[in-house]
Amino acid sequence: MNVRLHTLLLILISVSLTPAQTPAPPTTEPTPTARYQTGQRTRDGIGKYYFGREIAHFMTHHAAPWLERREREQEERPDLVLKALQLRPGDLVADIGCGTGYFSWRMAQAIGEKGLVYGVEIQKEMLALLDAQMKHRGVQNVQGVQGTTTDPKLPGPVDLVLMVDVYHEFDQPFEMMESICKQLKPGGRVVFIEYRGEDPSVPIKPLHKMTEAQVKKEMAAQPLEHIETIKTLPRQHLIVFRKKAAK
Repeated sequence: MNVRLHTLLLILISVSLTPAQTPAPPTTEPTPTARYQTGQRTRDGIGKYYFGREIAHFMTHHAAPWLERREREQEERPDLVLKALQLRPGDLVADIGCGTGYFSWRMAQAIGEKGLVYGVEIQKEMLALLDAQMKHRGVQNVQGVQGTTTDPKLPGPVDLVLMVDVYHEFDQPFEMMESICKQLKPGGRVVFIEYRGEDPSVPIKPLHKMTEAQVKKEMAAQPLEHIETIKTLPRQHLIVFRKKAAK
């Protein structure tokens, strides 16, 4: 047999007898892109899905008058919200997606002049409206903060983070909540107020509502523990979480 042919045969036999390589096991932590899925984009969504939920398109500053509508006091009962929040004088609070400050100035009154509310928005135009509203009301302990879609950019740690009808619009919910948790004081609380997705009689578009179960499912990815769900509001539920103690 030709020497070169003999050598080639030995190489082929050697390769055929080598065991197939075992694929590397998947990583236990998903990559950021694996957290989200792309799917059908519905009328009010962005076609991006998180834990099976399509993320809703955010409200722009052009719709700001809706935040100050007369009916809102009866529809959302801010008096019951403030009672449920159990704010204390001197608290530091973040109102994420604060809009025109509908809840910001109310919380500012509850925590007193030694407390401070960070009104967080990603739109400069909305922050300008917030500033105008606080000046109109003579409120001095609300500070506007321009955040991003992944970080509220809070100047310091806070006792409470409030999100009123806004979480469902976060286009980077995992990253945003991760940043929020890092900026919570030990034992700090996160409060979600969302229109009840379980209730078809609530006259809000489906993507702008959330079920309690969905909120809990998504927060299981964060260092948060569910404390209680308050159901005293006419159309929304108030879902409270607390930052877990570091191990």
